[in-house]
Amino acid sequence: MITTTPLQLDLLALCALRTDNRSVDWHLLARTCQSPEALHVLLGGDIPEDSDIASKSVTILRKALPELDDARSRVAAELEAASQVGARLVTVLDPEYPANLRLIPNLPPFLFYLGDLDERDARSAAVVGTRNASADGVRRAARMAAGLVENDVVVFSGLAKGIDTAAHTATLEAGGRTVAVMGTGIAAKVYPAQNKQLAARILDQGGALLSQFWPTSGPATWTFPRRNVVMSGCTIGSIVIEASSTSGAKMQARLAAEHGKHVFLIRSLATNEPWAAKMVTEGRAVEVVELDDVLSRLGSAARVQQAGQQRLQLALEGL
Repeated sequence: MITTTPLQLDLLALCALRTDNRSVDWHLLARTCQSPEALHVLLGGDIPEDSDIASKSVTILRKALPELDDARSRVAAELEAASQVGARLVTVLDPEYPANLRLIPNLPPFLFYLGDLDERDARSAAVVGTRNASADGVRRAARMAAGLVENDVVVFSGLAKGIDTAAHTATLEAGGRTVAVMGTGIAAKVYPAQNKQLAARILDQGGALLSQFWPTSGPATWTFPRRNVVMSGCTIGSIVIEASSTSGAKMQARLAAEHGKHVFLIRSLATNEPWAAKMVTEGRAVEVVELDDVLSRLGSAARVQQAGQQRLQLALEGL
């Protein structure tokens, strides 16, 4: 069985609570359950946050708490599925929770992962773009990923076709570390199926697969936008190679800007796509002409780790 602590199990049980086909907002749980004391408050039927979503969620929480044993059974089944594939768990209660991700307001309460979490991941960038990538886009993604590796930057992407595949592959070929943020559960089939071997190669070469979903969750239309939130949150900035006005990568650029992360748009994208040009003009994104446009803004892993620990300490002291 996957190794867990009683506190982790309590948090997962709160996430699994449902009543009238509704659950307490997971982002709210993640923000408010970053200490044992806060977790105890929620298990008692209160939510230590003054917000509209907290006011709505407290009613759901109190109505659902009598079903806590059923929620624990759901958690046990999901943990067994994670164990079957050798996955591990980290939650917002744990110091090992990714430092960058702790700094955003819509962070997930838990992550299941294969491979290892690494402090180097604090100095990281997401390389993303359309699934229907052009040949030029694939080349640009590969060059960007290789350049990041040469400068000790961890490359995150979403394991999708097109730009994501090019970024992961180029990172591996350059001998770097890459992390795939999945749009499915860690115990579900790799999606898309054509990247099953790529996922295995990422693990074989010291990378990691991350999922914010229950381990048995399959792909759905809502899971991939949610995945983009975590991919933005886990990194210092997002580098968009190619993306139309309807692309998920455009959504990630918006999310990164909302998170206060860097948004890097390749010059060809900023030139050809009105949405990208607007972000640059408004100062919400940086047009990338050369690799140094990215590297000069990434900072150090140590500084990001320190910021994450400070946020955790503030959560502990806020009670």
